[in-house]
Amino acid sequence: MNRIFLLIAGVSALGAYFVVAPMVVRTYQRYRGRKTIVCPETGRIVEVEIKAARAGLMSIFKTAPARVKRCSLWPRNKGCAEECVKEYWETGPEVDNRRVDNR
Repeated sequence: MNRIFLLIAGVSALGAYFVVAPMVVRTYQRYRGRKTIVCPETGRIVEVEIKAARAGLMSIFKTAPARVKRCSLWPRNKGCAEECVKEYWETGPEVDNRRVDNR
């Protein structure tokens, strides 16, 4: 009986390591950093940063969309629909992922 539980635990651990972990890491890498984009609501150029860690963890469930961590239009436009996340990040790996550093 103990061997069955060990086998189930081993298969679960391997599945987590080879399936879940790469998915979380890939999603985190896609959403990390800042992007300079055009705001879909205002039409202005803004810098947006996504909650990458949350997006990575929530990719396990494939339900919750990513959320904005910082936007250069906030706090004045805080509470917007965050359509920029869908428009600029959800398009896949062909997106230009250059990071803007303000150092």
